[in-house]
Amino acid sequence: MQQFDAKKETNKIIQFIRNYYQENNLEGAILGISGGKDSAVVAAIMTKALGKNNVIGLSLPCHSDTKDREDAKLISDCYGFKLMNFDITTVFDSFKNQVKNLGKFSEQEVEDSDINLKPRLRMSTLYYLAALYSNIHNKRYLVIGTSNKCELFVGYFTKGGDSVHDIAPIADFTVDEVIKIGEYLKVPSKVLYKSPSDGLSNRTDEEKLGVRYSEIASYMKDRNSISPSIAQKIEKLHQNNLHKFHIPTYRR
Repeated sequence: MQQFDAKKETNKIIQFIRNYYQENNLEGAILGISGGKDSAVVAAIMTKALGKNNVIGLSLPCHSDTKDREDAKLISDCYGFKLMNFDITTVFDSFKNQVKNLGKFSEQEVEDSDINLKPRLRMSTLYYLAALYSNIHNKRYLVIGTSNKCELFVGYFTKGGDSVHDIAPIADFTVDEVIKIGEYLKVPSKVLYKSPSDGLSNRTDEEKLGVRYSEIASYMKDRNSISPSIAQKIEKLHQNNLHKFHIPTYRR
């Protein structure tokens, strides 16, 4: 099996980004910096591709762990791009107050709606500020996606939330490959090796999924390389979330 060449792949991603930006007369990039490895690696890639002055990072807390914001700052300090804090907690709370007007719902009934509302508010914020800074700086900003291949395969993202972006630098790389790219780009180990979490549900990604990212990567290469029970879980996640990629459209 061919060994993953992080340097080669990183340089190819950077060239892909530069080519796309040049072909479409683009200059700026804006992305959410969650304090996790995916956004950290993407931020590192974008600063290498475009220069730190063309990258804006956004910390978007919403009843969030303050440590995530600290880790976001660690990344911005490391790569030198501008990091802004845009707290959406009051927006979220205002929305929830309106929901109360519809009736009384249990915590269990609103759990999924609450979790998915946060990335949708974050998406709206990123696009609002991308348009704003495009006008202010007289250059076009894109919203940058930070999902990896394992997350996408099992549909571990919010439809209309973190699924919405303009360019996807790491969408074809597994979690282990993203980590290797991060090692090459010298992403701070505190962020690169921390357990992946959505920062919304107080559980790690793998706890929520019920499978490990390494198992998802193995399944994508050869489903027979893992236990049948785990393979069945992964296949079910994949099938149940295919609707996130395809909008049924009636054609005359």
